[in-house]
Amino acid sequence: MKLGFVSAILDGWTFEEMMDTAAGLGYECVEAACWPQGKAERRYAGVSHIDVDNDSREYVNHIHETCKKTGVEISALAYYPNTMDGDFQKREAAIRHLKKVIAFSEKLGVGMVTTFVGRDQTKSVEENLEAFGRIWPPIIRYAEEHGVRIAIENCPMLFGREQWPGGHNLFTSPALWRKMFDMIPSRNFGINYDPSHFVWQMMDYIQPIYEFRERIFHVHYKDIKVYPQKLKDVGIMAYPLEYMEPKLPGLGDVDWGRYVSALTDIGYDGFTCVEVEDRAFEADRERILDSLKLSKRYIEQFVI
Repeated sequence: MKLGFVSAILDGWTFEEMMDTAAGLGYECVEAACWPQGKAERRYAGVSHIDVDNDSREYVNHIHETCKKTGVEISALAYYPNTMDGDFQKREAAIRHLKKVIAFSEKLGVGMVTTFVGRDQTKSVEENLEAFGRIWPPIIRYAEEHGVRIAIENCPMLFGREQWPGGHNLFTSPALWRKMFDMIPSRNFGINYDPSHFVWQMMDYIQPIYEFRERIFHVHYKDIKVYPQKLKDVGIMAYPLEYMEPKLPGLGDVDWGRYVSALTDIGYDGFTCVEVEDRAFEADRERILDSLKLSKRYIEQFVI
């Protein structure tokens, strides 16, 4: 397994600075953020370290040369929008940019894009599955044509009132994965596996690794801390951030030994990336760098 991080935490760093930082900290890869230029709609969105609108030979060569100089690979191009937004214009804009990211991933020779499938938060699961059956087959066909694998993260995108009630991503549970993989059996359609989202949903994050071993294309290291007393006070129907908080690996409730052990059981030898969303490490650049140093130090006891 190769250890890296999701570059969105280095908002304000240039591509070159971000890659130099990764190399300086001893990371082997980065999941490079590729959002459109403009104002971010939420935390960690809107960051762009690679401009997929610039497909010139010179720019592509520059990215390759930077990777070679730093010794840091690009594990995937990352763009996490809501491609099933109830607002048709937002939905279409997200799909257009996602296709640009897919095409650029082919051009770079990366061959991987990490994203969400999205969800209309005002509609039922059944209605969203029907919409998924219309919206996503053409996207996956496009990815197939470009030789790119799509790895969907299992984050519900349901944290506060702005995503209430349904959240912004349907790809949240093994039960739904089975249905969606039946609907789109393509081998280019798979999972960016993050155990933390199962923790606060009170779900098993180990067993699905075995069942979906052939579909795990990419892996995240992010932790979640559930506060039992807060949960007892507000209940599971509250906004999730009222009783849980994203943390650095090792500072939450994920059993990382069991998690990595399961990955080794299935022979996973792909990219694994730390995803930092811990507010305790956001005060300034120094604290952000501390978060990447601490995460690497902790995870390296399991991944060499």
